[in-house]
Amino acid sequence: MSTRESKYVVIAADLAAKIRQGAYAPGSALPSQRDLAGEFGVTLATLRQALQVLEADGLLSQQPGRGTFVAEPKAAYQLDSLLSLVDDLRAQGQSVSTEIIALAVRKVPAAVSPELQAERALRLERVRLLAGRPAIHQVSWIRESIGSRIQDIDFSTVSLYRALADAGVVVHRASERLRPAILDDPAAALLRQPPGIAVFISDRTTYGIDDVPVVFDRATILGTAMEIRTERAATKVSMRWRRASS
Repeated sequence: MSTRESKYVVIAADLAAKIRQGAYAPGSALPSQRDLAGEFGVTLATLRQALQVLEADGLLSQQPGRGTFVAEPKAAYQLDSLLSLVDDLRAQGQSVSTEIIALAVRKVPAAVSPELQAERALRLERVRLLAGRPAIHQVSWIRESIGSRIQDIDFSTVSLYRALADAGVVVHRASERLRPAILDDPAAALLRQPPGIAVFISDRTTYGIDDVPVVFDRATILGTAMEIRTERAATKVSMRWRRASS
């Protein structure tokens, strides 16, 4: 390892420790590159190598013309389970809260009807907040015969999967599709973001023990808030959502 490489590795480790210990708060700006280079007694080129390492690790976000900022803490959504998105996040110690936008029986849209195999359903619309910030817009369509048994539940504190279990609905399996998309106007207003930014769309159909669709769920997830990572082994593939650096 060269002297230059040694220096940038040491600088990256020092800054990473300070970030994790709270010396630099999430969202705060680091001192200028010139000031940091002077503090560590290195050239700007060496300092920038260290910053690139921290950015690749998701600890920093370098914004041209503005500076270098500490990224928000990471969260993960594990897709290889039958837990709900929020249950997965909470199981990992993440701070997740829910705002209920609407809850009512509605005619199922043409795009959803083939998935749910129903004409009417209980429509549950929610916004998920991670650490107090809107990150996910979620619309769930629950088969009407089941929805009538859970429509009095406070879904701001109870997950949909928990409500289904308490109502005696046995979840057998779920099919989920992920795709990139552009944030549209209605969801943009609820997520407090400008239309047109990158998002992930998750479409999940959940089936009961009789293999009849129980819930169709569409989640719009801010691309600035989450990223997808996979872990591959000889026997399985584990896919996880993680909070992305800005």
